[in-house]
Amino acid sequence: MTGKSPLDDPEMAAHAWARYRRLMRFMFSVTVGVVVIALALLYKFQGAVSIHFYIAVALGIGFSMLLTSALMGLVFLSNGTGHDASVDNNLPRSEEDLD
Repeated sequence: MTGKSPLDDPEMAAHAWARYRRLMRFMFSVTVGVVVIALALLYKFQGAVSIHFYIAVALGIGFSMLLTSALMGLVFLSNGTGHDASVDNNLPRSEEDLD
C-alpha cells in the first residue's frame, strides 16, 4: 500500500513543477551554449564540411543534454518533494532469501 504523496497537495505540486520548469529553462540555455561552442570548435578545426554534419552534431548534443536534464530533473523532483518516501517498498520475501 502506498502512502499519501506530498505531490497530492496542489500547492506543493505547483511549487515543485515551477522548480522543474526553472531547471529546464536553465538547462536549455546551457544546452544552446554548448551546441554553439561545439559547432564553432568543429568549424574552426574541421573547416567547411557538409551542413548535414553540423545539423547532426547540433541535434545529437542538444537531444542528449535535454533528455538527460529532463530525466534527472524528474528524479530531483520526485526525491525533493518526498514522493519517493511515500512508496511502500516492502516486498514479500522469496524462498531463496530464506536459505
